[in-house]
Amino acid sequence: MHVSARVRVAALLGGALLTLAACGGGSAARGRSPAAAGPLPEVLKPLQVPPSPYYIYSPPVNLAKQPDTTAHARKPRR
Repeated sequence: MHVSARVRVAALLGGALLTLAACGGGSAARGRSPAAAGPLPEVLKPLQVPPSPYYIYSPPVNLAKQPDTTAHARKPRR
């Protein structure tokens, strides 16, 4: 299938423009500061989670060994 050079150039430039727009590139983003810069506004401070000494930890699982199915056995009937 033969496509003219004009169509190829238009497709290439359109793809580049779309990529820059999707990634936030271009001259519009140069003058702005990052969204997470500076301290939190007073409105958001009550929504923050207070620091806690407790944290959730689960050790890594070894996927190479067979799972232990004995802990999930049925209880014997009386």
